[in-house]
Amino acid sequence: MIEPTPVPILSDNYAWLLREPQSNLLAIVDPAEATPVIAAIEAAIRDRGGELALILLTHHHADHVAGTDEVRARFGVPVVGAKADAHRLPRLDRSVGEGSEVDFGAATARVWETPGHTQGHISYVFTEAAEGVLLCGDTLFSLGCGRLLEGTAEQMFASLQRFAALPPATLVCCGHEYTASNARFARHADPHNADLLAYEQKVLAWRAAGRPSLPSRLADELACNPFLRAADVATLADLRARKDTFR
Repeated sequence: MIEPTPVPILSDNYAWLLREPQSNLLAIVDPAEATPVIAAIEAAIRDRGGELALILLTHHHADHVAGTDEVRARFGVPVVGAKADAHRLPRLDRSVGEGSEVDFGAATARVWETPGHTQGHISYVFTEAAEGVLLCGDTLFSLGCGRLLEGTAEQMFASLQRFAALPPATLVCCGHEYTASNARFARHADPHNADLLAYEQKVLAWRAAGRPSLPSRLADELACNPFLRAADVATLADLRARKDTFR
């Protein structure tokens, strides 16, 4: 089973440090800030051994990729990212797209093209164990979804529907600590959802204690996230437009 650990970077981002326990290999996802990411990798190796094997990128935005070259230079490992976005990503050692597989020790990540936030956005999906892991960048957030900066509501809806079909125990590892603020809009959009109200209280308690709200479980997102629960493209588009101006 892949073990994901959020690494806080920048103001509200997470890089994700993955450990594959059979091989004891490590991977880092979206290392946008080199210093804390390198420190987290080195600490993980000191604590439990292993070595870094991969750098995985979900999309081209600087707050996900800016530290990539420095991390690669420190550890000498390959960088994997979307072939469609190779022209605006750091230099890729392996370009991937829909249907590609990325071996990681005893595990394999399937690559899904998940546009909506950006056109070339990809996600990495591990499903070997009952508790799978979804590295979804800025497509899906806990209790929210990414802004439609390049993609369309149709694309985002299709991407979210793919996620919704994964096993409910899947761990959702997204790129930002937005859950508490997303909960405010979710409650506004779905005020009678008792599951959402209860989950918001958990999130607020975690954040007050200095704990990350991520990874979340897909089961909770299916019960509480209005974007993942949207019945059709029009509903999703309306929610996204309202969220864009919500204060």
